[in-house]
Amino acid sequence: MAFPIVLGVSQLGKSFGAEQIFSDVTFQLAEREHAALVGVNGAGKSTLLRIIAGIDDAQRGTVALAGGARVYYQAQEPNFSSERTVREEARLGFAEALQAGARMHEIEHAMAEAAGDDLDALLSEYDRLQIRFEAAGGYDVEHRTDEVLMGLGFTENQFNEPVEQLSGGQKTRVALAKALLTSPDLLLLDEPTNHLDLAMVEWLEEFLRSWNGACLIVSHDRYFLDRVTNRTLDLSFGRLEDYPAPYARYLDLREERMTRRLQEYEEQQAFIARTEEFIRKYKAGQRSREARGRQTRLDRLERIDRPQEHEGLNLKLNPAIRSGREVLSMSPLRAGYIGSDGQQLLVQTPELTIERGDRVALVGPNGSGKSTLLRTLIGEIPALKGRIGFGANVKPGYYAQGHERLPNEGTPLSVLLDTQPMGEEAARTYLGRFLFSDDDVFKRIGSLSGGERSRLALACLMLQQANFLILDEPTNHLDIHTRETLEAMLQQFEGTVLLVSHDRFFIDQVATRVWAIQNGALTPYLGNYTDYQRHLNKQTTPKPEPVSEPAPVRPASEPRPARRPRGAAAEKQLAQAEREIARLEGRLNELSDALTVASIDADVAAVDRLGVEYARAQEDLESAYANWEELSAEAELVASG
Repeated sequence: MAFPIVLGVSQLGKSFGAEQIFSDVTFQLAEREHAALVGVNGAGKSTLLRIIAGIDDAQRGTVALAGGARVYYQAQEPNFSSERTVREEARLGFAEALQAGARMHEIEHAMAEAAGDDLDALLSEYDRLQIRFEAAGGYDVEHRTDEVLMGLGFTENQFNEPVEQLSGGQKTRVALAKALLTSPDLLLLDEPTNHLDLAMVEWLEEFLRSWNGACLIVSHDRYFLDRVTNRTLDLSFGRLEDYPAPYARYLDLREERMTRRLQEYEEQQAFIARTEEFIRKYKAGQRSREARGRQTRLDRLERIDRPQEHEGLNLKLNPAIRSGREVLSMSPLRAGYIGSDGQQLLVQTPELTIERGDRVALVGPNGSGKSTLLRTLIGEIPALKGRIGFGANVKPGYYAQGHERLPNEGTPLSVLLDTQPMGEEAARTYLGRFLFSDDDVFKRIGSLSGGERSRLALACLMLQQANFLILDEPTNHLDIHTRETLEAMLQQFEGTVLLVSHDRFFIDQVATRVWAIQNGALTPYLGNYTDYQRHLNKQTTPKPEPVSEPAPVRPASEPRPARRPRGAAAEKQLAQAEREIARLEGRLNELSDALTVASIDADVAAVDRLGVEYARAQEDLESAYANWEELSAEAELVASG
């Protein structure tokens, strides 16, 4: 079934001064279509999204939206301030419903004093508003708002915190919540997984997979793109190429396309060489007429350009010395801070050891203490309790998530020379391996982009020739091409690695062990991220019980029981119970859709996992209804007593 076109982009071109960013960008996006926009940093992806959103202008071309189509653009780093609370700001996603609801309240008061034609007019307007209110999700504002905020990592205690007091990452998550709740016809997302931990990313994946609007997504998270999008737009060297496939399949299709183009280019070059040789040989002889004819055809020949490939980082790390077999050992450790209120414990570990050649990924929710633990291991923060010991000949090298060790007033060249004395020419050549060319080496570090700062931090790290790399979010701000280069380097690295990352694909490619932090405790697992997830799924799979008939489940579409009169406290408890029922019913619907998709895709592992989640959600829903019935009975007793 073909869906109507919601977005049409035709021959779009954009330049900054004399520098052309892209040209002749043309594509269409249909309703319900989820497309990925990929390309290296600086290719113009964010600029293209801003032009489609109407924030920036293009020098050439047009952007056409379907009549009445609503567009919402979520910037990579939203810069906003608000005096509202987290919940109030997120609820603005329901602006249309809230406006209709406010007018409905006004009409309700006005109808008490109206009569005749005035009353009829008010009733007619009220009916229209009620339809609009319902269509805009007005009856589900509170439940949907809370569901999205909790999915993005906010606790109920944070719902009433002022937005202006939040961190930059938290503000980004509030803006993302508002974007999702707006439910536009076209959603433009620029790096939506920034500032999300793994659980939040997986929640967002499920949300977008079941979302029926069109979306265009820029992201460097390869698993996220594979699970959310079904089409890939590649913006490279100023041109846009369209691939009708999710990211993993796009890579294969692109390789096939590049191989075919290279073959066509080489065949044409061989033809040109043969023709030019013939012309040189016979242009003055008996076959001069034929030579002139071939020259004419050669002049008219449309030349095929050699396929371009992006320049990659040249990452090679050879440890200065080989470490002993045991690289790191620690007794049961308590990591956190000592403040005015005493100790603040973030994470405690069992007795742990890292051996030479291990590549350990440290995972856990935001705020669980991952960075704190790394800083404790390198001695920046004292351990609250426990002992840390490095083995023989261990030379650690630390990569800080926020690049705190890079001075804002320095330049890439000065920082590199401070890291290791060398000649300026050698330093510039070395920086060229990390894509700093010409005057880039003299840029003030405070003005560098996130990607440039990440590359500079990696350049300094490589110079240390460490044999134990401790990396805190090394993939932040790196495009996919650079991440792949870093993965290859770490896979070939002869030393030891301990890293923190939210990039599941990166962890799967690099890690041989996982340390998972949950509820303040660290648990070690063998294998990469997929192995770790498989282990968790086995732990949470319920054991079969000898039940002949499955417990009846009330259909999600069945209306919830009507409320009875009751006291304020009971009213609040019942309202909470009903919100929980609504949440679980929505979750069952999402899981049902996901099971259908997994069955169509013949994804056996996904079917198994989703089946377990569906059964668990059914049990939770039954418990929620039992709780509601118990509360309702108690409320009736109170009311009758």
